Amino acid sequence: MLKKLPASLIAIHLQMPKQKAPRKQLKSYKLKHINRTIQEGDAVLMRSSEPGKPSYVARVEAIETDARGSNARIRVRWYYRPEESMGGRRQFHGAKEVFLSDHYDLQSADTIEGKCKVHSFSSYTKLDSVANDDFFCRFEYNSATGAFNPDRVAVFCKCEMPYNPDDLMVQCEDCSEWFHPSCIGTTIEAAKKLDHFYCEECSPEQQNMENSNSTSKITDAKVGEYKTQPGGKQDEEQTHQAIRLT
Repeated sequence: MLKKLPASLIAIHLQMPKQKAPRKQLKSYKLKHINRTIQEGDAVLMRSSEPGKPSYVARVEAIETDARGSNARIRVRWYYRPEESMGGRRQFHGAKEVFLSDHYDLQSADTIEGKCKVHSFSSYTKLDSVANDDFFCRFEYNSATGAFNPDRVAVFCKCEMPYNPDDLMVQCEDCSEWFHPSCIGTTIEAAKKLDHFYCEECSPEQQNMENSNSTSKITDAKVGEYKTQPGGKQDEEQTHQAIRLT
């Protein structure tokens, strides 16, 4: 004969929460809506929640799905653009520069719009051409304090500014210092035509002209190998002044 359960036991039984089905951890996952496969460590573009804003940039840290392999969610580590940081965008920040933050999030895989590449600063400066999906990162960023790692960056030129890879610079063969064309009294177009370059401090001719209160155009210089961007081995070995990032 079946016994009727006490009402208190029935209530306890009804209140017990359903156990969530375990989620599967994956190393890679195919996104059908863009026909691309992502895996841990990939950089991705994620749809912005605000119309008109560019896609967010993030790094895939983990991928999980439900037991049936659907409803994929992505654990991401966000890259911040300079204008999203506490200090805002500064003159030396490149157009494609991002900061790797300590901000993690769990997002639906459906918000991923595509894959991209986040290069190291050195690798980015060596690209022959920059595509829409190319970015670079030279700093890590603490989203709570606004601190950067590293917290100092080398400066170049008379203006003592960090290197912006979007800006053309020329190198003096003698002292190996880098200069913006505008800071040495010339134009970008004229600088591109240079075969050799000596800065005014290293050029004996320039020093003589300064002593006689004369001026000289940079395009008159004839000594020194012409280069157009910092980043070579010689620059890595050379000691530069640095400014603190705040």
